[in-house]
Amino acid sequence: MAEFMSILLFISICVALMAGYPVAFTLGGMALLFAGIGVLTGTFDPTFLTALPNRLFGIMNNETLLAVPFFVFMGVMLEKSRVAEDLLEAMAKLFGGVRGGLALSVCIVGALLAASTGIVGATVVTMGLLALPTMLRKGYDPAVSTGTLCATGTLGQIIPPSIVLVLLGDVMSSAFSQAQLKMGIFSPKTVSVGDLFVGALIPGLLLVGLYIVYLLAVAYLQPHKLPQIPKEEREAINWPQLLQALVPPLLLIGAVLGSILAGAATPTEAAALGAVGAMALAIGKGQFTLGKFREVAQGTTEITSMVFLILIGASLFSLVFRGFGGEALIEDVLANLPGGVLGAFFVVMLVIFLLGFILDFIEITFVVVPIVGPILLAMGLDPVWLGVMIALNLQTSFLTPPFGFALFYLRGVTPPSIPTTAMYKGVAPFIAIQVLMLVIAYIFPEIITWLPEQLYGK
Repeated sequence: MAEFMSILLFISICVALMAGYPVAFTLGGMALLFAGIGVLTGTFDPTFLTALPNRLFGIMNNETLLAVPFFVFMGVMLEKSRVAEDLLEAMAKLFGGVRGGLALSVCIVGALLAASTGIVGATVVTMGLLALPTMLRKGYDPAVSTGTLCATGTLGQIIPPSIVLVLLGDVMSSAFSQAQLKMGIFSPKTVSVGDLFVGALIPGLLLVGLYIVYLLAVAYLQPHKLPQIPKEEREAINWPQLLQALVPPLLLIGAVLGSILAGAATPTEAAALGAVGAMALAIGKGQFTLGKFREVAQGTTEITSMVFLILIGASLFSLVFRGFGGEALIEDVLANLPGGVLGAFFVVMLVIFLLGFILDFIEITFVVVPIVGPILLAMGLDPVWLGVMIALNLQTSFLTPPFGFALFYLRGVTPPSIPTTAMYKGVAPFIAIQVLMLVIAYIFPEIITWLPEQLYGK
């Protein structure tokens, strides 16, 4: 009966979220409702809830999670300071003579924005507003244009510094410790957010490279979809303008990522450096005003509050789910699947992919990963490899119709003349590329694990 209640709890939460109820209150409220029913029916021990205060204090004292508001502040500040607009304009001039040059510019700028903001929604909307009208005006195919914007906008999921990797890193660290304790290791090793940042760097850059290869192939095999801009319409490259647009964001990215890679700063310290650097960049561009600072602070507070409210709700859910024996049930199911650890891994990845249709990455990170993570890690999977694979999987689900969040973000700024089906058609090749990237990272795990081993040892 108790295990049945755990399954019913999970299904009820998914249904409530699909109905549009706020995530944090759905997680916490549904968990409390089921806990009350469990107490009345004798299937739930209320002493499990006594652990909640300690969990909340643990969230409050977690220095790793302090990186979240810093990175969010950095991203929102850069969004408000016209960095994307200047970058796109400069790159469009640089690649103006190349077939599909505007699409290549969007891809490269999207990657740079991903590495400097890490916020998917902001990147997709910003790029959609700036680039889509120009792409359509130059005769670009609407499907390829919207697909490119959606795909490059989601690079913020995997290219560090990424909010996804910060949250996943914190969850994976806890899951790794639990897994080692289950295996009888009482002086456990740790895995950090920095490890995930380093592990995700090469796959993220490879993904950008695969996007560029695809766009070049379309431009040369189907030139009517990504036509070359006529010579008389091209603007001359203004090198000082290009350097002025490109160098400051690159310096900021280099300072943030470089300090982490060199071991000179933790991700939290690097995030603080990035926040200050974003302010300096906005001041240097003459875009910093008291009113704009107030907007950035308000936006940062709203996003950060949402993340932490969801984390509190997820903590309550995981306690109640464990109290009903749901964790033990899932462990038994995964352990008895055909194929052993590989079968369990594929089933978990499939479930995460499907849940990505209806849940945001934050809910999946806080709700699903803490349940399945310790089980998979206890089976011997590498924590950094598993964390990056989950991040790649979540990124893929962001694009998948009909519920891909990137599609919703872009639909909001796309002209009504472009049908939603065209957007679905446009993202299909990019979904295939991301699945290919998952397959490559599975066959060659060194793509993820090599750089962390070189920098930090095994």
